[in-house]
Amino acid sequence: MSAVAAISRLGRSTIDSVSGLGAFAKFVLNLFVLLPKSLLRPRLIIDQIHFIGNYSLVIIVVSGLFVGFVLGLQGYYTLNRYGAEQALGLLVALSLVRELGPVVSALLFAGRAGTSLTAEIGLMKAGEQLAAMEMMAVDPKSRILAPRWVAGLISMPILAALFSAVGIIGGYVVGVLLIGVDSGAFWSQMQDGVDVMNDVANGVIKSIVFGLAVNAIALYQGYTCQPTPEGVSRATTRTVVIASLTILGLDFVLTALMFSV
Repeated sequence: MSAVAAISRLGRSTIDSVSGLGAFAKFVLNLFVLLPKSLLRPRLIIDQIHFIGNYSLVIIVVSGLFVGFVLGLQGYYTLNRYGAEQALGLLVALSLVRELGPVVSALLFAGRAGTSLTAEIGLMKAGEQLAAMEMMAVDPKSRILAPRWVAGLISMPILAALFSAVGIIGGYVVGVLLIGVDSGAFWSQMQDGVDVMNDVANGVIKSIVFGLAVNAIALYQGYTCQPTPEGVSRATTRTVVIASLTILGLDFVLTALMFSV
């Protein structure tokens, strides 16, 4: 391959990437514009919360429980070296509320609900249902996409909170009931060390941002995919990959902004 051809290919891929980012930004902006209108249809949002949030509940709760088990076990062995095993509750709570709760639940949410949304919208496009709605003067973004986006935005913080709560219970079971850490010290250290504004609120903000990003990516991939079985399959795969990388990148940025001071 000649140098001119390589430079041409690099330029073409760069232009395509920038164009894709611009189209995605325009898509997200359109969802924000449609937000007030979608709130006037609460029944659609409630149905999608049930579809997105309720069906993701089992994997979130079970994963949170086992993450709490592991944190309780590993945290105890680490703290025991320094004679600080009484701070196990604080370690488990801060690890879950600040970091693992929002991030792991968002990754699971992307794998469960994000792929489901992409496949659903992609199949609607392949079956020409979206085109039929446009023929009937019904905006599919307002009727189909916006309620799902709002529902995901509401579901994600709730699922992250449940993940953290169940994880703390899992850490309590391992640390207190199985290993024998003092129960009073476990809870008192947690209550003294966890700050609502600096820890809990930052975790909630992270989960909201992750929910916004994951749902927007899933809906965009489904709405712009090729209307074929292969196109829907590729869009579903792209949703998982792009959403996972976006979550990890946003987590670094948000952590740097929140805890740099």
